Amino acid sequence: MQKKLLHLLPFLPLLLLAACRHAGSPPTAAAEPKFRLIQTDTFRFNNFVDCNMAEAWIGDTFRIFPGKYGEDPVWGEARELKFSSGRHADEAFSNPASAYIAPAMPKNAPKGQPGLHGAVWFETVYQDARDTEGRTLYAVYHNENYPETLPYDPATGEGYIDKDWPLGLTERITPAAVCRIGIMKSTDGGWSWENKGLFLEDKQPRMILKPHNTSKTFAGGVGDPSAVAVGEYLYLFYGEYGYPGVYDAATYNPDTEWSGQCISVARIRISDLENPRGNAKRWDGQGFNAPWDGVGKPIASLQIPRAEGGGPASSPKGGFHWGPSVSWNSYLNCWVMLMGKVVGQSWIGSSVYISFNPHADLGAGNNSQAWTKPQLLFDKPGHTIWYPSLQPLNTPEDIANRHTSLRLGKRARLFFKYSDLGKYCSEYIIEFEK
Repeated sequence: MQKKLLHLLPFLPLLLLAACRHAGSPPTAAAEPKFRLIQTDTFRFNNFVDCNMAEAWIGDTFRIFPGKYGEDPVWGEARELKFSSGRHADEAFSNPASAYIAPAMPKNAPKGQPGLHGAVWFETVYQDARDTEGRTLYAVYHNENYPETLPYDPATGEGYIDKDWPLGLTERITPAAVCRIGIMKSTDGGWSWENKGLFLEDKQPRMILKPHNTSKTFAGGVGDPSAVAVGEYLYLFYGEYGYPGVYDAATYNPDTEWSGQCISVARIRISDLENPRGNAKRWDGQGFNAPWDGVGKPIASLQIPRAEGGGPASSPKGGFHWGPSVSWNSYLNCWVMLMGKVVGQSWIGSSVYISFNPHADLGAGNNSQAWTKPQLLFDKPGHTIWYPSLQPLNTPEDIANRHTSLRLGKRARLFFKYSDLGKYCSEYIIEFEK
């Protein structure tokens, strides 16, 4: 019985609704949680990371799923999505690359046929609470495609037209990617995966093309997600990079583009994870009403105002937050979000920001929007910082409570990627105060 209860602990956000505050505005600055960074010896991760860290407890085993898998005409075919296991987070994170195991993954489908296209990165793992052994997992993945891997199909409206396509991240003359978000399922603790389909997608009319897109980031789309379960829903926080409507070079307005971008939120019933396509709803400014492939509204408090340097994602000057990593903090009784900040071409940005949301029930009223204005967590001038996340320690408390990046306590280890150096590591512990 004790072991079964332990397996349910990662899902406590599902049970915390009674503890939530009334719906309303974000807390005042005076009421916001306090935090401090404690510098430590550098904790180095020994394998490839290019995403949020997806992880789960499988029984008494802590398991992480970093890496990339699938077809990519720019960067090359990838088989780097592997998992590492340990008795706690520190052990799993410390394993050498040789100890990682490649799971069985679905093959990419031929062009023009239904199935998996492009490359995927696992960003969050949701454990089915009905499986007391914790072996039934749903991976929320970031997916990238190009006109080459997903050519436009007029019958379905899916895919991309290779005309006026913007340049991508590499120094070579290569195309920009488009990101989408999907779901995979495992019933054996992550040893093998089945593709269940797309969660969210922006289609061709929302792509931002030449001559306006000069950022060397994305042509558009939705990506870099972080998902948390509350009640009967999975809430997805993600980056919105498309135009909020139909892009037209003749009528393009950078202010209009900015107004529809930054970090957004959508949700899907957990019961629909088996068949996610078409079943998610985006926040539209009033509620979760916009369709899975429609135009929603970003979280206004997380946008950088134009007067404070905010700008559209297609701009070479950047000016937006991205890459949310969301966790429930059982010590603070609130949600915590980390995010990066883009200030130039090719995802250039040296700082990480933090925001809080005091409402356990993200589905009530405007609670999903009630995030505090992001505060600077740290800055590394001269470097490019990606994918910040909070991770559990190897303390008896964190192990007993089955803490992961989705649920943490008073202290957590802060990880991030030095993109310019190709290193994923931790140099700090963060400590919260009420």
